[in-house]
Parts: sequence; C-alpha cells; structure tokens
Amino acid sequence: MAIDLEAIRRKLGELSGKNGKQGWKPEEGKEYTVRLMAFPRNDGQPFIDRHYYYGIGNSPGILAPFQFGKPDPIKELRSKLYDEGSTASKEIAKTVAPKMRTFAPVIVRGEEDKGVRIWSFGKMVYQDILNLMLDEDYGDITDPLEGRDIRVSVSKLPGKQFADTKISPRAKVEPLSRDRDQAKKWLDTIPEVDTAANLKSYDEIEKLVNDWINGGSTSSDSGTSRGGDSRSNGSNGGNSNFERGAPDKLAAFDDDDAPPAKQKKKTGVSPKEAEKALKDAFADIEDDGF
Repeated sequence: MAIDLEAIRRKLGELSGKNGKQGWKPEEGKEYTVRLMAFPRNDGQPFIDRHYYYGIGNSPGILAPFQFGKPDPIKELRSKLYDEGSTASKEIAKTVAPKMRTFAPVIVRGEEDKGVRIWSFGKMVYQDILNLMLDEDYGDITDPLEGRDIRVSVSKLPGKQFADTKISPRAKVEPLSRDRDQAKKWLDTIPEVDTAANLKSYDEIEKLVNDWINGGSTSSDSGTSRGGDSRSNGSNGGNSNFERGAPDKLAAFDDDDAPPAKQKKKTGVSPKEAEKALKDAFADIEDDGF
C-alpha cells in the first residue's frame, strides 16, 4: 500500500500542535460570511450528528455510546429511572437525556488561510439550514461549484439567557474557490468528528456517573463542550448529495426524547429525593450485572 505523505504531515502537525484549532465558533455581535461544506460518504446527508451527555460532574460532554451500538450505562440508568416511575426519578432522567450537536465543515471568508474548520451548532440552527437547503430558490448551498455562501450572526436580546444565531443566504451563486486546486485541497482535508474510536469505556463512564451521584468532583480531559470542538484529524474527499434523506432529518425534530438543556419549570423535587432516585437506579444496574 502506498504511503500518503500528506496524511503523515497532517498527523505530525496534529501531534506537534502545529495544525492550530480546527473548531470555529461565531462570536457574539459579529457577522460572518461562511461557506458550508458537506461531509463525503455520509449517506447523502451533508452534516454529521452526534449525541452527548452533559452535566455529569465536570465532564464537558460525554459521547453517547448507544449511537454506535455500544452498551451505554447512562442510557441504562435513564431506563431504570423511568421504570421507577416516581416524579423525582423522571425529572433526573430528563436532566441526563442525550443532547444532539450537529457538525458542519466550513470555510470562513476572510480566514481562508485557516483551512477547513468544524462548526458545531444546535437544533434550531440545524433546522434553519435544512429548510434553506430544501428551498428550491437555493438548493444545495454546499455544492462546491454552484453553492452559496451564507451570513452568520450571533446576537443576544435583552432579557434572554442565550444568544440567537441567525443565518441568511447570499444572493449570488459562488464556487467554493475560484482556484480549482485550492477547492480540491479543502475537499480532500475535511476533518473528521467524533467516532466510536473516541468513546470512553463503559467502566470510565460508569465511574463518572458514580462519582457524580455520590457528590464527588470529576474531571475529564476529553469530551465535547456545547460549543463543539471535539474532533480527530482526518482526511476525506468527495462532493455532496444532499437531497436523499433530507425530509427524514426534518422529521427527526419531532422526537421529544431530548428536553431543553435548561429546565425552567420548578419540579418540586428535593435534593434528597433526586439523590435517592439516582443511587437506587444505578444500584439496580450494577445488580443486573451491567
């Protein structure tokens, strides 16, 4: 098998820290012009979804094993909590529900020298982008030859807890780059996002949860924050075919399994009730031999 020297250079850069930060997050109060790209070989979908557990101790985010067909102690814990049926157990199950983050490769105009970066966003932005791509006036905005740039702005209105991200398409059709070689290089160097290889082991996750239940302080040097900067360096190539499966993505938003990150309603559940529900549920999992 031939050795890919460019891949070796990328890996060396990753190990030596010379590749720089590959994540991109728009800053509040600024407007950007961005070109969305599509992940190749992704079943016709332009972007990649990943589910994470947040709020478990000090971990910035735990990649959920169930999405890769692996045993998942937190999913098992949630099932036990729901089976218990008490108000306290149900509320705790909701707080540890997996949250979806979506990852998209982007070129930020004016910062092309930084190459392809990964933008992580939540449900509302994802839905806005998919609706835009289903609009016949715009179509596949990720197309490297006949796509469109988009404007991205982040603002926080008075009295709101979180900032809003707004997107709007540019009117003019533009290629990814007018330099054919540059466009090909970007398409060939789209970074990968978290895969099954990035999973913590069952025992590691179980320990994080046990420490959290028992009130211990846990920390993790790997995971994903809500801003989204958890990736592994990799190289891919190819173009997008968005149309297949797009309606299925929109239908996925009908799933109510993942509640909002912040629960605004007061549940009336005391800390002692919550702690007891967690300990009882996790004790059942351990008794079952998981």
